[in-house]
Amino acid sequence: MPHRYPVREIARQAGVSEATVDRVLHRRSGVREGTVLQVEQAIADLDRQRTQLRLSGRQFMIDLVMETPRQFSRLVREALELELPGLRPAVIRARYHLNETWETDDLIAKLDAIVRQGSHGVVLKAPDTPAVAEAIGRLTARRIPVITLVTDVPMSTRVAYVGMDNRAAGATAGYLMCQWLRHVDADVLVMTSSEMFRGEEEREMGFRAAMRTYDPDRKVIVVTDSDGLDETCGPLTTRTLREHPGVAAVYSIGGGNKGIVAAFGREDRTCEAFIGHDLGDANRALLRSGHLTAVLHHDLRADMRAVAQTVMGFHGALPGDHRPRASGIQIITPHNVPED
Repeated sequence: MPHRYPVREIARQAGVSEATVDRVLHRRSGVREGTVLQVEQAIADLDRQRTQLRLSGRQFMIDLVMETPRQFSRLVREALELELPGLRPAVIRARYHLNETWETDDLIAKLDAIVRQGSHGVVLKAPDTPAVAEAIGRLTARRIPVITLVTDVPMSTRVAYVGMDNRAAGATAGYLMCQWLRHVDADVLVMTSSEMFRGEEEREMGFRAAMRTYDPDRKVIVVTDSDGLDETCGPLTTRTLREHPGVAAVYSIGGGNKGIVAAFGREDRTCEAFIGHDLGDANRALLRSGHLTAVLHHDLRADMRAVAQTVMGFHGALPGDHRPRASGIQIITPHNVPED
């Protein structure tokens, strides 16, 4: 009977003598069938627990490197820290490198600093550029796995992408928008934070594809480079409303929704439908006040769990392939806002 454990350990697990275990392992006669099953079950139990034995005392240091509005980075940080206790007996610690805007040279310098100091893994939300892909390659060469979060750098050596299917999310937003505006004459404003984020580009592509399918004559106006910040989105929205009198609906891909709402208010314009992303404090408040019609949300705690399992699997602390699946897309309305 194949096994990898000392006879004494199997006997302790099965609650029988070492001599009995020896007879079972060598398939000798004189052992009751129930006892044989007991020993087999003990070996199976040890196999399952072997993962935990392997994790015992293991410590992992991961680095979160993110260019994102503060509200989203806070959500990610909170989600990770809520998941960490459930990962025991492994211990995962995190270092945070979070900026709302990041010069490319400074971002690359931070990634190269991690190459020099070492890490068990990097969780990265960054633009999809050749320079970023090359920096990921340098991390990979030092056996530091990179997991991209919510926006991907697909032409790189990153080991996994964690987050929702962004094209499907955009298509979901497009489908909902078409349903809500079915009897409304309104142009749609699509606001993104940057053209360099692959995830936002895919959301916009999914949205446009759905609009072409369900409402091909609807006008869509895209405004980019808002950085996802209220102070930038407000003036950009104001300018767009003045230039396009027909705008009366919004799909906000990159954030800055308070600024967008404020601009509609200042211009005394009605927003018939407003779809955003992620459940930060601002979006929760805008949902409850009725300014946001719906938020497309995904379970960040599940994402952080997938990140941790990917890192541990990469370093041989978990058996099998821990390639993450795309996060489920949740449609949150004022009536089903989850508790904080």
